Amino acid sequence: MLKLLSKKVITQLNTSLAVLACTLPLSQVVNATIVEFQTSQGNFQVNLFDQSTPKTVDNFLAYVDSAHYTNSVVHRVSPGFVVQAGGYAFEGAWPLTALEANTPVINEAIYSNVRGTIAMAKKGGDINSATNQWFFNLSDNSDNLDRQNGGFTAFGQVIGDGMVVVDKIAQLNLCNAGALEGIPMVMDEAQQCADLNAPGIENFVVIEQVLVIDSSEVTDADLFPLETKFPDSDGDGVKDIDDAFPSDPNKSQPDPIETDSGGSITWFALIALALASTRRRLFNK
Repeated sequence: MLKLLSKKVITQLNTSLAVLACTLPLSQVVNATIVEFQTSQGNFQVNLFDQSTPKTVDNFLAYVDSAHYTNSVVHRVSPGFVVQAGGYAFEGAWPLTALEANTPVINEAIYSNVRGTIAMAKKGGDINSATNQWFFNLSDNSDNLDRQNGGFTAFGQVIGDGMVVVDKIAQLNLCNAGALEGIPMVMDEAQQCADLNAPGIENFVVIEQVLVIDSSEVTDADLFPLETKFPDSDGDGVKDIDDAFPSDPNKSQPDPIETDSGGSITWFALIALALASTRRRLFNK
């Protein structure tokens, strides 16, 4: 009888634990890695590199969880280069409203900025300045973006036929407003940018929301993103190809050759020494 009761208790306990586990929020038990961008021009999915660029993915998902990107707009297209968003919203009139950003995230420039990847935008000359803005690479930008400013962190890639939507956005008419250039606008064929002094939300590419749709712990196992051709081994912001000391984060340029008095030996001084030496040889003969 005691054994039967014990089995009953154990069974009920296991059932209760299973029910409890099912009712816990997914964010507490797994890491979400596939998101869907729902836009006014169509939806597409992006697989995030959560295992290899964890800080950047966590930063992005923090904005997603807070609905930061909901009803934001795509504010820049550079044809054949990038589609950029995440930092502005339209609130009924020009100019676009800048969205408040969180603390910058550390750079994780591991993968190459090839077509279809999503990467973090940042300030020029500031390696660890990425916050809320991101961009999609429209072409292979690796020779440019992998090398400059410490490299731009590619933290995911568009999957399926999602680039059809991204390319559609990139092909819209582009207008300038204030300090922003290349804002993609939805217009009638007969319209010009000058006709949009008072645009409506329907004239913009709206990021209606970004949703987590796959909460598997690892969803990028079948992806094979290209690693950057320009690594920065010591993390000093100077790519190995340009770094005289790729294993020393405190040094990147060779020390100048100095004389005992502390002055640098110039080419002029070297040439003068060579001429003097030649003259001595001539006179000694």
